[in-house]
Amino acid sequence: MIREPRVYGLLAEFPQPEDLLAAAAAAHSAGYRRMDAYTPFPVHGLSEAIGLRQTRLPLVVLVGGIIGALAGFGMQYWYETAHFPMNVGGRPHNSWPSFIVITFECTILFASLACVLGMLALNGLPQPYHPLFNVPSFELASRSHFFLCIEARDPKFDVDQTRVFLQGLRPMSISVVPTGRVKPARRGPGVRADPAGRPVGSETTRGGTTTA
Repeated sequence: MIREPRVYGLLAEFPQPEDLLAAAAAAHSAGYRRMDAYTPFPVHGLSEAIGLRQTRLPLVVLVGGIIGALAGFGMQYWYETAHFPMNVGGRPHNSWPSFIVITFECTILFASLACVLGMLALNGLPQPYHPLFNVPSFELASRSHFFLCIEARDPKFDVDQTRVFLQGLRPMSISVVPTGRVKPARRGPGVRADPAGRPVGSETTRGGTTTA
């Protein structure tokens, strides 16, 4: 008995960036919010079309810089006033002008680390595996084709209804994306496998007609 995998979403493939941009805008207008687009190069206006929010990375960098400034200044203040106070030219132990350089360097250091680590965390990296890797044609996302994935966690998602909606956008193909790893079934040339790994005909939408 073959156990059906859980569905991650539906993936639509487009040949041109203009087609993807129009499809993303149509999906957002239709009420879909949990979706993402994949392209071999940046497409102007795509982030706005799929409704991406403004990144929180600047706030992460600001917080990191503030923490670095407080840490650098506090370390010097504690060292000069409590741990090992020294009389340098008769100046007070808490002579803050002499703390500026190290405070500045710590600010830059912590902000840079927060930027790199925050970028990785917000992008969900490192990510050695993603459900979209189960779709063979997805490897073209880094070379020539453009993809729109509507995820199953979207409140409006329904496999059949969402598939009908995507077919109306006239993509090259529509694939069901399973969540788990799929072991390819042994099959002859030109025959694809369904999400459960069973060999089936590929479902492709061309000119509004679905063929299997």
